[in-house]
Amino acid sequence: MNNEIFAIAPISFSLKNALQNKLNSLTKPIGSLGVLENLALQIGMIQNSLTPQIIKPYVLVFAGDHGAANDGVSAYPQEVTWQMVQNFMQGGAAINVLSRANGLELRVVDAGVNHEFFPQPYLLNKKVAYGTASFIHGAAMTVDEAQTAVKRGLAVVERIAEDGTNLIVFGEMGIGNTASAALLMHYFTDEPLANCVGRGTGLDDAGMVKKHALLQQALQHGRDVKTPLEALAQYGGFEIAMMVGAMLAAARQRCVIVVDGFISTAALLVAHALQPNVLQYAVFAHTSGEQGHATMLQFLQATPLLNLQMRLGEGTGGALAVPIIEAALKLLNQMATFDSATVSQAVEAAE
Repeated sequence: MNNEIFAIAPISFSLKNALQNKLNSLTKPIGSLGVLENLALQIGMIQNSLTPQIIKPYVLVFAGDHGAANDGVSAYPQEVTWQMVQNFMQGGAAINVLSRANGLELRVVDAGVNHEFFPQPYLLNKKVAYGTASFIHGAAMTVDEAQTAVKRGLAVVERIAEDGTNLIVFGEMGIGNTASAALLMHYFTDEPLANCVGRGTGLDDAGMVKKHALLQQALQHGRDVKTPLEALAQYGGFEIAMMVGAMLAAARQRCVIVVDGFISTAALLVAHALQPNVLQYAVFAHTSGEQGHATMLQFLQATPLLNLQMRLGEGTGGALAVPIIEAALKLLNQMATFDSATVSQAVEAAE
């Protein structure tokens, strides 16, 4: 795959000082809005605007099946993936509720679910195959399949951005994908595998022992992996690979990337390895309750907005973060300044 497809410009720093001065001139002690000020500054630089705003925010839920689910890495059977996609279509999942509550457009992307769906208005059929092979026994997909998934993710976001959307929440659905994310985390962060493997959909202690042993076996097949795309093909899922492309496209279109939990952050690890500038466009919604996520965030030097002990996925943490992001921008744009409100500013102490 041509490196030019990953080309992402850094965010603009030309207005950084002006944005910071604007924040400092608002009727509050300097820095007193904490992370909200950092958010406003970051998004102002992403949009290269002193009055940044969120337009047509989206949630994209990428769905795909993993062959490793049939080897016992999850407490749930593989068919739950397509059943949950159908639940999304019927409006009954947590992400549907939170998207409606926060005014977010929701689309589900079939990246590689092991099921044939009939056409539905909010389902985007971008299927690469009917699930991956099992990474327990070899590569999950070919490099060509990984590249196809990345390119289709790029195209999904480029189409949405054409309509003016400038913020996208990235969610996922795929039984077995915490195992995939754990392997990707191990590869890209060099953390010991034991620190990367969590309970996923609720494994008991015996299930955790089995999952760790299976993933240790998977690593033996990946000893010759040398590039980010090869790692993605070896250990990833179609939904993760498509999310990688979508994140890269979002940054290229100067959209805010709202990263959800463990699996979404694993996709960002891959995207970051392909193009480090993608990180400048990312806002991290929350710290997942899944083991390994906090360490992932530390590796990326990320400060999440929330910690609600959630580990559902679907983009639910991201959907909850959007009102906070919007509040940060409204504070920047709507608060009075000391001058406009004729409020006295702090007096510097005499030397």
